[in-house]
Amino acid sequence: MTPRIEEVSVADPRALALRALLDAELHARYGPLVAGEPAEVTAAREAALTVHPGEVVATFLALGEDDEALGHVMLRRLGEEWELKRLIVPPAGRRRGVGRALTDAVVQRARSGGARRVILQTGEPQPESVRLYAAAGFTPIPVYEPYVATMPESLCFERVL
Repeated sequence: MTPRIEEVSVADPRALALRALLDAELHARYGPLVAGEPAEVTAAREAALTVHPGEVVATFLALGEDDEALGHVMLRRLGEEWELKRLIVPPAGRRRGVGRALTDAVVQRARSGGARRVILQTGEPQPESVRLYAAAGFTPIPVYEPYVATMPESLCFERVL
């Protein structure tokens, strides 16, 4: 079953719920790595990761046959760049092509908006994400702003369009 991709408001309750789930998952994966760091470092990293609604070009949900939200992703403008953000596929959507469909939706939307590439940032504690992005044609690039100072060990990628 191929998921149905729907563009929704950044404030859609289903999107908000999936982003909250993503926050919890990322905290579980990255929390032990940053435990005990100074509060100002934590605040700077959180600021770098914040997505302001005015930057969001599109928010997509992947929906199952019963309209269950199986995944979420956003496309935002980061200065002159187009960035894939906040991709999550909860367990119910995994191994069903949801991540790839959402990634493809972002790429298509960026392409239609005139982007020359889509960039993204992730990390080693997310190996399944790294595999997905590589399979979708993304290639490694140096860490870019706003992540250089607070997350220099990030894994960053681009897909040239």
